[in-house]
Amino acid sequence: MLLAIDVGNTNISIGVFKDDVLLGNWRMSTIKERTSDEIGMFLMGLFNQAGIRPDEIHDAIMCSVVPPATHSIVNAIKKYVGRNPILVGTGVKTGINIKYENPREVGSDKIVNAVGALKLYGGPVIIVDFGTATTFCAVNSKRDYLGGIICPGIKISAEALFDKASILPRIEIAKPKRIIGRTTVSSMQSGIVYGFVGQVDYIVSLMKKEMGEDNIKTVATGGMAKLIAAESKSIDIVNPLLTLEGLKTVYELNSRV
Repeated sequence: MLLAIDVGNTNISIGVFKDDVLLGNWRMSTIKERTSDEIGMFLMGLFNQAGIRPDEIHDAIMCSVVPPATHSIVNAIKKYVGRNPILVGTGVKTGINIKYENPREVGSDKIVNAVGALKLYGGPVIIVDFGTATTFCAVNSKRDYLGGIICPGIKISAEALFDKASILPRIEIAKPKRIIGRTTVSSMQSGIVYGFVGQVDYIVSLMKKEMGEDNIKTVATGGMAKLIAAESKSIDIVNPLLTLEGLKTVYELNSRV
């Protein structure tokens, strides 16, 4: 079995694969101050619930955009699983040519998403990741990672609205019944949801023009992907587990078995 972990700014996604089957996947909040023992005991609880023995895990791979949390998670895997995880970064094979001016600036999660999208859907492809930030990544048919766009994420944009506008309430981010709101809550929901739908559709249309290829697929992942994709005209595929699938593919390219 393979343990795959994606450490994001808001959440940590955890998956265990047996061959090509994802046996289980879980999420926990990213708290930089967690110790390796806290993380290890959490992992043991998940494995126990799923009927997975730690000694059944033959290897581990992870990507992280939160350096303060990386060390504790790596140590937790070493101590509780008995494996030294592959950490996606410089020197790890991905099969992708990074065209960024400084390739080290590209988040490992973006590269992993690109690897997963190419494996599952082929290229050219645009990946939209609805995480703490909303990111757009462009990969052409030659497996070149061309670059992308980084925007404030849905939740942090909504939090800024709640915090800075004193009379506006904190609301659930959900699709309203109609575009023109008749209450403060529905007006805010409409602005947040349809505002991001419009952002996605417009940015994707510009990216496709600049990429200049035919049959460019758009794949969405992340916590808000389903909500926005349901209204978007540009999103073709939703895969909430894309990063975990990408980690598995990167592992296969760097297999130590």
